[in-house]
Amino acid sequence: MAETLASAPGASREERYVELSNRWEALLRGEPNRTANLANVAAVLKEEFGWHWVGFYLVDEGRDELVLGPFQGPLACTRLHHGKGVCAAAWDTGVAQVVPDVHAFDGHVACSALTESELVIPIVAADEVVGVLDIDSTIRDDVSAADVRALAPLVKLLGNNWNAWE
Repeated sequence: MAETLASAPGASREERYVELSNRWEALLRGEPNRTANLANVAAVLKEEFGWHWVGFYLVDEGRDELVLGPFQGPLACTRLHHGKGVCAAAWDTGVAQVVPDVHAFDGHVACSALTESELVIPIVAADEVVGVLDIDSTIRDDVSAADVRALAPLVKLLGNNWNAWE
């Protein structure tokens, strides 16, 4: 299903989240391929909010690492390990990580020198973290707990459908 999800010009971030939350299910409905769905989600978020990088890291159980999944933005780190960086913190704890200043985050993995703030939200399916939604901004203090709350319905939808998708 191809459709535009763009919000009205001049809409606030909160208004854009509300508009998107009403459209996520329609975007993902009927497509059984996880990669296609994650790619579209990354594209919509990048376009809507203008973040530097939006994508997913997926748990690679065979190697006990996070491996790069669908994303929008510049070149990314391919694999991330336990205990190193913001994505690993979200994976290891199962808790969203809001980092207003990546330079203040001990052990931050800098895939891009342009990143100033980062938000990582774990995706949980069947009570296990199966991946993370990773958002990088070139603006310090550009992410907050309000973003976590606004993205919660999307992340829940992803987790609820994870095992049904190929």
